Amino acid sequence: MNVFKKIISLVAAVCIALPPCAFAQDSVATPEVPVVCLLTCAPGQQIYELEGHSALRIKSSTSDIVVNWGLFDFEAPNFVYRFVKGECDYMAGAVPTDIFLHHYAANGRTVTEQTLNLTPSETFRLTNAIQTNLLPENRTYRYNYVKDNCATRILDLLESCADDSLTLQPVHAPIVGENPTFRSVMRHYHSSYPWYQFGIDLALGSGIDYPVTTAETAFAPVLMMPLLEKASIGNRPLVSGTRTLSESPDATLPPTPWYLTPWAVFSLLFVVAAFITWVDLLRRKVSRWFDTVLYSAFGIAGCIIAFLVFISSHEATSPNLLVLWLNPLCLLVPLCIWVRKGRRFLISYQILNFAAICLMIILLPVMNQTVNLAIIPLVATDMIRLLSYIYITRCERKRKNLYRIRFSE
Repeated sequence: MNVFKKIISLVAAVCIALPPCAFAQDSVATPEVPVVCLLTCAPGQQIYELEGHSALRIKSSTSDIVVNWGLFDFEAPNFVYRFVKGECDYMAGAVPTDIFLHHYAANGRTVTEQTLNLTPSETFRLTNAIQTNLLPENRTYRYNYVKDNCATRILDLLESCADDSLTLQPVHAPIVGENPTFRSVMRHYHSSYPWYQFGIDLALGSGIDYPVTTAETAFAPVLMMPLLEKASIGNRPLVSGTRTLSESPDATLPPTPWYLTPWAVFSLLFVVAAFITWVDLLRRKVSRWFDTVLYSAFGIAGCIIAFLVFISSHEATSPNLLVLWLNPLCLLVPLCIWVRKGRRFLISYQILNFAAICLMIILLPVMNQTVNLAIIPLVATDMIRLLSYIYITRCERKRKNLYRIRFSE
């Protein structure tokens, strides 16, 4: 965890521990109505920053703070394991606005402010709800990548505190498309980083492929900004004004070169596998070293996918039909291919593997699960290796049987 995150956690803890002075009102004089603004931070370099970040700014004549629901401690015990298992906790915290803006300016990330057009009663309900949310017993929540994050928390608060119903209009943009899904929105923001999207497409199943509602598209902070720009409460627009607090050039990393994308790398792997298979067929002998490396990689990926499907509590990880292809059984190949007796067992496994891949291909459109195109050369590599193994092994058996018959004669 970098220095700023340590500072932000410390300041958040201090702000939460202090009396809620930022929200306090004078009981004698007419209470001052604070101004509430939505802050949207542009995407950054880290994986978890590619869809931006959302926070609420609450300012009055005596205070100016930013409240956000995106605090986490990467160095917490078993953080990665808990995140993968779906048991990762995030925290709400409050910091002075100048500290918040300084951090994002230092990281080259533009911060845009939208002033919310709330009535005094709506404002006080919202700030009281935030004050309650910042209490030590309430500030921690179970994070969900698409259902419960820094953006959805804000939208839920706005909807619950509005006098009239909050009406959201669909954002007509290439970002969303006509029938957006969680996966299609992710792919837009991850288009320059295909390895990250490839990992998501492996790990997450059909639970992110259904058409989402307008409100659900707000899971991406940079998409919630145009969504609220067109939103209304009753007969009035939700946003009364928009301005840029700190402007910086694009802070994201350069796009991955085409020759290093998953499609290019795995297509090259398929070409190599096809050449090795051709050589194997000519000499009627399996290249055990190649299959050991290939199926070890498949098996490791299969263990992760199986963990996500059968153990993780992430709702989007199951069902995932890719587990029919990538699963822990792939590790049987490197374990058995070097043992003479194990090779007989591998024929049965590869026949079962072939049937499982065919079943997966049939069920994917039925289950409406979208797969990454880079999976195609990987599946093709698996298919030519398993078919060549079955063919070469069967030919070897026929040759030995023929030899035995001739020898007996």
